[in-house]
Amino acid sequence: MFNKFIASILPYFPKKFVWIFSRAYISGVTMADAIRVSKELNAQGIRVTLDVLGEFIKSLDEAEANKQEYLELIEETQKQGINGNYSLKPTSFGLLIDKEVCYRLMREIVAKAASYNNFCRIDMEDSPCTDLEIELYRRLHAEFPRNVGLVIQAYLRRTYRDLENMLDMNTPEIPMSYRLCKGIYVEPAEIAYKKYEEINQHFLEDLEFMFRNKIHVGIATHDKPLIDGAYRLIEKYNVPRHMYEFQMLYGVTPKLRQSIVDAGHGMRVYVPFGEKWFGYSTRRLKENPKMASHIIRALFVKG
Repeated sequence: MFNKFIASILPYFPKKFVWIFSRAYISGVTMADAIRVSKELNAQGIRVTLDVLGEFIKSLDEAEANKQEYLELIEETQKQGINGNYSLKPTSFGLLIDKEVCYRLMREIVAKAASYNNFCRIDMEDSPCTDLEIELYRRLHAEFPRNVGLVIQAYLRRTYRDLENMLDMNTPEIPMSYRLCKGIYVEPAEIAYKKYEEINQHFLEDLEFMFRNKIHVGIATHDKPLIDGAYRLIEKYNVPRHMYEFQMLYGVTPKLRQSIVDAGHGMRVYVPFGEKWFGYSTRRLKENPKMASHIIRALFVKG
């Protein structure tokens, strides 16, 4: 209850206060901040996924501005030699305003990334967006099968069925690519598993489906039992290193992250940045009130 209370009142606090929490999990406000953090991670042998914050926009002018920022980001990361790719939240490009405009803007970004033989990941947002985002993925994958992937959320009851339904896109020559995560949005029990053990069970079932069908997967978790379960499945299916990587959020469980790197597994860190950091932080708190305890601890950390 305390965590929920903190999460509910945080949006009304001064931004400087919220930044005390956010600074640990967001690389900064500017593209230069994201480039700096990406270089630091690359120097540790860690790949990155860059994300411009600003989902759930209100106008198509914002969508156009977000597209332009991504095009500039792609140019700058290529120029700087960053080993990384890009995360795209469809609501940042107007998915819930005009899905055709959203498709056209995202296609332009994916095409730009593809011109550098790079890759974009379509993020999965809350449940009203799921079908729309799978449709977007199908359309973009048909044109750019090597350059676009999708996020899959293990806590949704529909996910395993979605994996089966999308299997027609997978080929030995060009494997599909998923990022498998638990899921963070607050969803009703009718459509989402709620218990920790249930979610973990389905996460590993989804992961096994991907390994069994030779789909490339980003194993996105900070949960040690899931990492250990992934290790067992990698060994069971003798999965080659190029067909999977582990993925984590910037600033979260760095010691666990390093242990995975030290064990010789590929690692990619999600690096968010941008002027819209305040909305991102407060939304994440509403979606996951347990994070409120980190804010309280952060108040007592200098620097």
